[in-house]
Amino acid sequence: MLIDPKKVKKQFEKSFDKYNSNAVVQKELAEKLVLEVSKIGNDYTKILEIGSGTGLLTKEISKNFNFKEYHANDLIPKSKYYLDKILDEYTFIQGDAQKIKSNKKFNLIISNAVFQWFKDLKKTSKEYNSLLEENGILAFSTFTPNNFKEIKELTGFSLEYKNTNEIVENLKDNFKILHISEYENILKFSNPLELLAHIKNTGVNALSNKPLTFKEVKEFCENYKAKYPEITLTYNPAIIVAQKI
Repeated sequence: MLIDPKKVKKQFEKSFDKYNSNAVVQKELAEKLVLEVSKIGNDYTKILEIGSGTGLLTKEISKNFNFKEYHANDLIPKSKYYLDKILDEYTFIQGDAQKIKSNKKFNLIISNAVFQWFKDLKKTSKEYNSLLEENGILAFSTFTPNNFKEIKELTGFSLEYKNTNEIVENLKDNFKILHISEYENILKFSNPLELLAHIKNTGVNALSNKPLTFKEVKEFCENYKAKYPEITLTYNPAIIVAQKI
């Protein structure tokens, strides 16, 4: 599936108000990511958060890390509304995370559930390397090939998720891998419509580039229930912590 940043922006803008109550996996990921980074240290002079969204990761960072400067990026300007409730002082960088320009050098670049949207991970990670101070840390969570496997098997639609070996391959020229792990979290729903609402409210329309018609929704629900009677949806996250070389 080709990724159009304008469509991604539109999807997430629609979901922002319902995101936190639906993004249970992303919240768990933010906690796990911060825990892994804290094993290296809790003091970072300058932090850059990629894809700050509604502040799930921002909250975890502000609770667990000490920092002097906080810079937050997001494609959607409304992200600032949520960050204002968490941070007293910070710099907001609105725009495509793959094209960030800054005169600053950071100790930590960190991101939760964003890197799966990147068209060229190798190129973007090289750019992030140039934004880090010597021995700086790049830490992020993303999703790997079994993510939403039910949707892919049923409809054929999926992002081009990289497996952990491919992620390492894309980072190895610019980073030393300190930690990499993946796991599965299988959510259960009472019916396929509830599952569809969950996908919509987390900003990820993984089914199609256009809205589904009533007939298509009905057909999808019938097929989903027949193929997956327990109405499950698989998440397959990965956590990566790497150091600039």
